Amino acid sequence: MSPRRDAELAFTPPVARVADGRGGAYDWIAEPTSELIDLLDSERAYYEARVASLAELRATLTAEMTARVPATSESAPWRSGDFTYREIHGAGAEFPTLVRRTADGTDERLIDLQAVADAHPAAEFHLGECEVSPDGTTLAWSSDIVGDERYALRFRDLASGADLPGVIESTFPSGGWSADSTTYMYLRTDTINRPHQVWAHTLGADPATDRLVFTEPDERFEVSVSATRSGAWFVITAASRNTTEVHILSCAEPAGTPRLVRPRQDLVEYRLEHAPGPEGNRFLIVTNLDAESFRIVSAAVDAPDRWDDYVAEDSTTRVYQAHAFDSAVVVSARREGVGMLTVHPYRGTAFEIWPDEPGGLVTLGRNEVFDADFVTVVQQSFIYPTRWEDVDIGSGRRSPRHVEQIVGVDPDAYVQERHLAPAQDGTAVPVVVVRRRDVDLDGSPPLYLYGYGSYEACMDADFGFDWWRSLPSLLDRGVVCAFGQPRGGGELGRRWWLDGHLRAKPNTFDDQAAVADFLAGGFVDGTRIVSRGLSAGGLLQGVLYSKRPERFAGIVAEVPFVDVVATMSDSSLPLTIPEWDEWGNPADPGDRAVMESYSPVDNPPAAEPRPALLVTGAMHDTRVLVREPAKWVATLRATDPGHGAGVDRASPASRRTVLFRAETRSGAHAGPVGRYSQLDYEAEIHAWTLACLS
Repeated sequence: MSPRRDAELAFTPPVARVADGRGGAYDWIAEPTSELIDLLDSERAYYEARVASLAELRATLTAEMTARVPATSESAPWRSGDFTYREIHGAGAEFPTLVRRTADGTDERLIDLQAVADAHPAAEFHLGECEVSPDGTTLAWSSDIVGDERYALRFRDLASGADLPGVIESTFPSGGWSADSTTYMYLRTDTINRPHQVWAHTLGADPATDRLVFTEPDERFEVSVSATRSGAWFVITAASRNTTEVHILSCAEPAGTPRLVRPRQDLVEYRLEHAPGPEGNRFLIVTNLDAESFRIVSAAVDAPDRWDDYVAEDSTTRVYQAHAFDSAVVVSARREGVGMLTVHPYRGTAFEIWPDEPGGLVTLGRNEVFDADFVTVVQQSFIYPTRWEDVDIGSGRRSPRHVEQIVGVDPDAYVQERHLAPAQDGTAVPVVVVRRRDVDLDGSPPLYLYGYGSYEACMDADFGFDWWRSLPSLLDRGVVCAFGQPRGGGELGRRWWLDGHLRAKPNTFDDQAAVADFLAGGFVDGTRIVSRGLSAGGLLQGVLYSKRPERFAGIVAEVPFVDVVATMSDSSLPLTIPEWDEWGNPADPGDRAVMESYSPVDNPPAAEPRPALLVTGAMHDTRVLVREPAKWVATLRATDPGHGAGVDRASPASRRTVLFRAETRSGAHAGPVGRYSQLDYEAEIHAWTLACLS
């Protein structure tokens, strides 16, 4: 075959087989057959051919981003028992080494995660549990090297540095140690990877003899287990999207039987913290019972089902968690759209801690010492490196603990602002806008718009990306970066989520479109907007692609949940049954009608106005199965006479271009996690984004 013919084939979009018979045209894509893998490999080869022209730009972006990473770096230190712990990244290392030291000692290496990853060179390494026993002798750690979120759990003798015999497969990263450090509680997953059982492992014993402690039969509920900061109780929580039930077990008696705190009640959530102190040996419980924005109640340890008011509901404040220390209770909350903390000393006046930047965030850091006289908090924003501070519980005085090292970037060159965009129904939708100080919001700069809007998750700077190492490569090229906070998220409290899920889900899509329209109305160039989102945020992108294609120059839909009706109709799939409380159940005609109105697979737009589209998917993803993006891409190719080749085949980002970055080998839901591999991936996405905006 001639080189010219090879080039023509490389630039020919793959077209999926249309099935004959009574089933759907692409129902065969649901099965992980060799035919599906061949299709995904063809899509990946087509993607690589189309973006080859971006190689130089991608390399430049990768070099810029990695240059912002210090050759060596350390995490913020935290105390636990007699030791202070840190994570250290060596030169060129993707993953850190966990070390510890006593007050007068030298560093002791506990586990070199880079060495663990290097032992699986073709895999995508993910760390799960990493918990040192209370006596400091044993490390419980787990890892996933496929990306399917099934973790292998091991126990390391820290004196010898060797792992003990026996590996526990198919666990989920949630666990806790008994008070005497002999027993570890962990989670097992079922056939659809739902964490549903708590097991107890005794150190040195054959894992086959492990004891089943708790099982959750209702497939709507997932289970978690942890030990309280006081070290006194295991807390086993069974949670659906809107209902919880808690059982407790003494850490001193791990062979005992868990005790129910309060029977589950539909739509009632509660979370428990052990809070012994001057006010008695009791539990503090955050609940939405008779309190939409949540309140805090207390209960005696011997009567955990008898609740007394502790902090009443404040309709302006969404309360998330009560963190107990021996001298104070710290409350994590969100007020007026801002994540903040309130410290309640037992002896002293309560005080609040707010973020320093508009659109910033304050959270409680890693605080494992119950009798501490200070708490470590974390300040985050989209432009400044993350900063840890120690806050004196008695005085409120703040002192620096650690600042994430930044190389070659002047944060003061950027501005972070918060605006409110009017939605169609008059609702004011928050959006955080980031730009260079010398880039004016005068209607001329291009826009990179990110969004999520589901599960009451908040689109904050802690959303999961290394923003300040990657964003400057867009900002320094004159791109304005914005982060919408549509209904369905939790930015403005519980009501914000309630008004953007189930049959109110269309509000999420309308809100994000309103954010784009608002910014296009004089702030940015409305013809140069690229929108991006992952998972449920990928669904958001799919709906924007279907409903508002003319608004965008390009859309990045990563591992998108786009075959809503079919997936929510198949109860054998991972997550489907638990997700009915978020999206609805297609067996209900009302729910189904709403889903059908927005499901991207069922609503392909007219071919002519389609923006450029970049889709990602991973074969081993258990959260959004690769069948969803594959079926969507097949549908889009079939409904475009050009099969998604675009109006200009020489460009990877012309209108009507459809590219599918499919991953058939090791790969996880949220992409690479190594500090360099993550940035290389971001450079790849940003290169395509800039091509759309050029």
